[in-house]
Amino acid sequence: MNIRLQRIQKYNDHSEGLLYIDNQLICFTLEDEKRVVKVKSETRIPAGIYEITLRTVGGLHNKYANNFASHKGMLWLRNVPGFEFIYIHIGNTDDDTAGCILVGLSLSIGNNMISSSRPAYHLVYKAIIQAIEKNERVFIQVVDELH
Repeated sequence: MNIRLQRIQKYNDHSEGLLYIDNQLICFTLEDEKRVVKVKSETRIPAGIYEITLRTVGGLHNKYANNFASHKGMLWLRNVPGFEFIYIHIGNTDDDTAGCILVGLSLSIGNNMISSSRPAYHLVYKAIIQAIEKNERVFIQVVDELH
């Protein structure tokens, strides 16, 4: 499985992107802004390739387990330099993320707003879980804006 987050635009308070699985556009993404010096809970992760595994402990895991019958663990990006517990998850603005990647089916361009996050999350989650259950290693390539 090939997952790619292509960042398309950065703003002063957030970053927007597109998420592809096996070269098929699945949804939009929203992240914190890019910073030279990390500010806790206000900085997006660096571009790179990260393995995704499941994290089955912690408050967010418990919340998702209580709300989604299909939940088997948080989608956890591993070994992100300078960051811990980076997830792909549900949310609508950069206030809903602390460096994590939010997903949605629609994006209000330039307005720090992503919508239909739950359905987008379920699409992404289902695809990744199927690969993990087949004992495939799952990686995401995060690519910065082209300009």
